[in-house]
Amino acid sequence: MNEQSVTLSLMDALGSVSWDEASWRGEAARLVVDARGHVTAWSDGAERLLGYSADEAIGRRAAELLMSKTLTRTVGGDWHGLVSMRCQDGGRLLATASVHEVNGYWEWLLTSPTPEWLSSDAADQALSDWLVAQSPVAMAVYDSHLLCVRQNEAMRRLTGMADEDRLGRGVAAVLKSAQLPEYEERMRSVLKTGHSAVDFLVRGRTPADLEHERIFSASVSPLQNRHGHVVGVCTTVIDITEQHRSRERLALLYEASTYIGNTLDVERTAQELAEVAVPRLADFVSIDLLEGLLSGDDPMPVPVTHSVALRRVAQNSVLEGVPESVTAVGDADFYSEHSPPARCMATGESEVHNGIDAAVGRWMAEDPARGAKIREYGFHSWIIAPLTARGTTSGVVFFGRWRRQEHFDSDDLNLAEELVARAAICLDNARRFTNERTYARALQCSLLPRRLPETSAVDTASRYVPADSRFGVGGDWYDVIPLPGARVALVVGDVPGSGLPAATAMGQLRSAVRTLADVDLAPDELLTQLDDLVIRLAAESGTDEAAGGTAAGATCLYAVYDPISGRCSVARAGHPGPALVHPDRTVEFLRLPSGPRLGVGGLPFETVDVELPAGSVLALFTDGLLSAGTHGAEEARDVLRRALAAPATSLDGCCDQVVQSLLPDRPAADDAALLLVRPRLLGTDRVASWTVPADPAEVAEIRAEAGRQLEDWGLEEAGFVTELVVSELVTNAIRYGAGPIQLRLIHDRTLICEVSDASSTAPHLRRARIYDEGGRGLLLVVQLTDRWGSRQHARGKTIWCEQGIAPKADGSDQGTLSPAHPVSSALSAPSPASRRPR
Repeated sequence: MNEQSVTLSLMDALGSVSWDEASWRGEAARLVVDARGHVTAWSDGAERLLGYSADEAIGRRAAELLMSKTLTRTVGGDWHGLVSMRCQDGGRLLATASVHEVNGYWEWLLTSPTPEWLSSDAADQALSDWLVAQSPVAMAVYDSHLLCVRQNEAMRRLTGMADEDRLGRGVAAVLKSAQLPEYEERMRSVLKTGHSAVDFLVRGRTPADLEHERIFSASVSPLQNRHGHVVGVCTTVIDITEQHRSRERLALLYEASTYIGNTLDVERTAQELAEVAVPRLADFVSIDLLEGLLSGDDPMPVPVTHSVALRRVAQNSVLEGVPESVTAVGDADFYSEHSPPARCMATGESEVHNGIDAAVGRWMAEDPARGAKIREYGFHSWIIAPLTARGTTSGVVFFGRWRRQEHFDSDDLNLAEELVARAAICLDNARRFTNERTYARALQCSLLPRRLPETSAVDTASRYVPADSRFGVGGDWYDVIPLPGARVALVVGDVPGSGLPAATAMGQLRSAVRTLADVDLAPDELLTQLDDLVIRLAAESGTDEAAGGTAAGATCLYAVYDPISGRCSVARAGHPGPALVHPDRTVEFLRLPSGPRLGVGGLPFETVDVELPAGSVLALFTDGLLSAGTHGAEEARDVLRRALAAPATSLDGCCDQVVQSLLPDRPAADDAALLLVRPRLLGTDRVASWTVPADPAEVAEIRAEAGRQLEDWGLEEAGFVTELVVSELVTNAIRYGAGPIQLRLIHDRTLICEVSDASSTAPHLRRARIYDEGGRGLLLVVQLTDRWGSRQHARGKTIWCEQGIAPKADGSDQGTLSPAHPVSSALSAPSPASRRPR
C-alpha cells in the first residue's frame, strides 16, 4: 500500500468520528502525584474518564497505573500539553493536561479528551493500529492546533523521538529547517481549505541525525469528522535524500558536460568548472595550473620531493569577490612539498580532509596567511583533486566547504573527481589548441612581410587583423614584390581553413608567387601556374581539401603596376575585387573577371588593365574584412566605401579608419588583410628610350646616345659599364633577335637598362673556350651589374639589368654608380657559374 492510499484509508476510517461525540461528559479529571510518583488524590471525573476507582488509584505509582512516563517526570513548574494514558479497559486516551506544582506535589487537571477513535473501542483501535502503526511510510497525526497526537513506528525511526517526547508537540520538535515556517503554513492551509498538499520537498535535520541535512518528500492531508469538518491533518514523510542527491549529481554532471569546454580557452574552461561546482558541491573552488600550460607547452612532471609553483587561473565562491582566497586570479601560488596540493600533483591521487587533521594543520603552520583564512571563514572540509589528462598532471582543483555544515563524503569525492576529469580533458584540449595556435601564429607572422619594401612606384600601408582565438589562425596574406623595370607586384590571398594547415598552405602559396613573380609572368599566366601547383600539391597530399594541408580552394589577386605607363594589370582567382579611390575621393569597386578558385583547374584566368590616376589609392583586401562584423555583404561594402572616402592624413590613418569601421573591437571568425597602395608616376625625365635599327653599325651610335643620357642624369661614373652593357645587349639583339629592337634606360633607385626585341628565344649563359670569338657578352653583363634577367611579353622578350646608385651626400637618389662591381674585378673572368640567369 502506497503513501497516498494509506492516508486516504485513514481518512475514511476517521470520517465517521465526531469530535463532539468524542468529548467526555462530566467535570474535569483531577489527580495529584507526589514527589515519589505515587497518586495521592483521584477525583470522580478521573474515575469516569479513565475507569479506575479512587481505591484502585490512590497509593499506586502513576506510571504503573496509567502507563505514562509523562506523569512521572519532573516538570519543574507549571506545564500545559497533551499526555497519552491507558484506560482500565486497555484503551488509550490522549487528553489535554495542565500541571501545577504545589508544595512539592503536582496537581494534574485533564480536560478536552481526544476523539473516541483513540479510546477503548476495540474495532476502532485495531483499524487505527493497522492503518497507522503498520504502515511502512512515516506518518503522524496532528490536531487542529498542529500538535502531534499520534505517530507510527516508521515516523519514530525517522525522527528518533519516542511518543512521550513527541506527542503534544509541534513540527519544530522533530525538524530543524529553514523551511519550517513554510511547512507549518502548508499544514495550516490544509486545515483551513481541506485541500491536500502533496509531494513537496523539505530540507532539514532530525533528532535522529543532527549532523546531516536530509531531504524529505512530504504530503499533508486533511482529517474530517462525520460532519465534514476538518479536525486535524495527517502527514506522511519519505526520506529521499539519496535519490535526490543522485539526481542532483547526475544533473550536475550533465550540466558540466554541456557547459565546460565550450571554448578552446584555458582560463575560460577553468572558470566554467568553478562556476558549475559552486554552490551545489562546494562553497569555494579554485583551479591552479602549471605556468607552461597557459602558453600551450606540454606540462612537465612534478618531482615528489619539491615544492610546486602554480598559477591561479580561476576561482569561485558563494561570496561575491571570493574573499576567502589568499591568491588572486593570475597570481602565482607556491605549495610546499608536504602540502596536500603538492602531494596530489606528485601522486596523481585525490585527497579528502574533514576537519583540521594533521596534514591540514601542518599546511596551515607552513602558510600562516592561508591558515588565517581557514580560521576566519571556518573551513572544515576539503577535497584536493589533481587535473590529470592523458597520463599527465597539469594542476590541482581545490574544493572547500565552510558555509555548508556537511563534510565531504565518498559520493562527493566521486562527483568532484568526475567533474575534474571532464574539465582536465577540456583543459588539455584547450592547451593543445593554444599550442597549435601559437605555432601557427608564429609561422604565419614569419611568412607575412614584416616591413613592406620601399619603391619609387608606390606608397603602401597594410593591416592584418587575426581571427579571434576561438577560430584559430587563418590563411590570409599579402605581399608587395619589386619587379624589373621599376614595376611592382601587389598580391593578396586567402587560404581556407585555420590552424597550422592553413598557415602552411599560405606559406607555400606566398613562396610560389614570389618565385613566379621573379620569372616576371603576366598576372593571368602567374595564376595559371599557381593553379597547377595547387593541384599537384593536393594530389600529393591525397586530398583536395584545405584542411588537409593544401591550398585547394584558396583565392588570390595578383596585380602588376608600371609607374612609367601608370597602368595596372590585374587578374584574380575567386578573390574579391579591389576598390579604387579616385583623386576626388569617390570610391569605385573595380569590376574584374572573377576567375575560378585555385585548385579547380581547366578554367582560364583573364588579365585586365586598369588606369591608376595620380593621387588615387588602390585598396586590396580579403573577404574577412567584409564578413567579420554584423554587416551584410552590401552593407559592409558601403561601410568600406565610406571609410575609404573619409579624409585621412596618411595611408596608415586610412587603414585605421577602415579597420575601426568594419572591425570595431569585435572578435572575428576569419582573418582580415588590407593593403592600401598609392601609385606614383615616374617622370619622363627619368626614362629614355631609342629604337635601334637591326644594323651592327648602329651599335656605336646608340652606345654614345646612352653615354650622353647618363651625363644629363649626372651619372657619368656609370658611363663605362653602361656603354659596355648596352653594346653587348644591343649586339646580341641584332645578331640573335628580331626587329624592332628598342633600348630603354630608367633612372630609378637603380639604373636600369632594358633591350627588347621581337624574338621569344630566351637568353642563356655559355662557357666560352679560350679561342672562341663570342659567347662572353652576357657573361660580362652578369658580372658588371647587380641583377639581370629576361621577361617574355606579347611582342617578344626584354633583357634587363640593374646597377646600384650610391645616393648623394644630401640623401637624394641622384647619386653615382655604386662601386659594388668595379671594372677591374669584372674583367678578371670569374667562373660564369657564379651567377645564374633569372
